[in-house]
Amino acid sequence: MERTVADLKRGEKGIIQEFPDNFLPIKLLELGCLPGNEIELIQIAPLKDPLYINVNGSHIAIRRDVAAKIFIKTI
Repeated sequence: MERTVADLKRGEKGIIQEFPDNFLPIKLLELGCLPGNEIELIQIAPLKDPLYINVNGSHIAIRRDVAAKIFIKTI
């Protein structure tokens, strides 16, 4: 079963595997959301959107629909 960043529980980590071509905003790519990088779910907002993640030491808030398209392998 493939998991996405949206499936992570608070504190869980994973390795980014893939995402659809030309899907992620350039800003996320510049901040390190690239295949092979480790990602950790830091916090989920009260209404379940956005998600706060840590990628390469950068804390980023992303929408749940974006997170659901980033496939990972859980560590």
